[in-house]
Amino acid sequence: MGDYKDKNGTTRVGDFLRGVVDISPELLNIAGSITGITSLNVLADKIKGDDSLTSKDKDIALAMIQMDINEAQEITKRWEADLSSKFWLPNNIRPIALAFLTLSLAIFIVLDSSIDTFNVENEWIDLLSSLLLLIYAAYFGGRSLEKIQKIRK
Repeated sequence: MGDYKDKNGTTRVGDFLRGVVDISPELLNIAGSITGITSLNVLADKIKGDDSLTSKDKDIALAMIQMDINEAQEITKRWEADLSSKFWLPNNIRPIALAFLTLSLAIFIVLDSSIDTFNVENEWIDLLSSLLLLIYAAYFGGRSLEKIQKIRK
């Protein structure tokens, strides 16, 4: 189960703003560069001061920003809870999932290329590649983002 941005590649507010006919290019640029809660707050400030949106569109956009912020905060809380657990498995579930899926991919590649009768169906390849992309992005992207935020502080 991933968040809206993982599933769609965009944020809710970004999708909404692209549907608004008369919108300033500055808002679209900010919406396209959203990488976290700080960026969402910057976008919210720009929306509040923008004259190209109607008050109704502003209210909808700000509500969507709040939904994206809440979702990001809940994901962070879930990951922090995993890391603060006294048990080994919750602390290591992400690296275990990453290792398992990477090993599975390697095994499928070897079996598919060395055994003529072994055939991996396309549906399994699509599922495995989607899971791997999600986990690699979450694990390495999340870790990189955490380190960047620590450096900035």
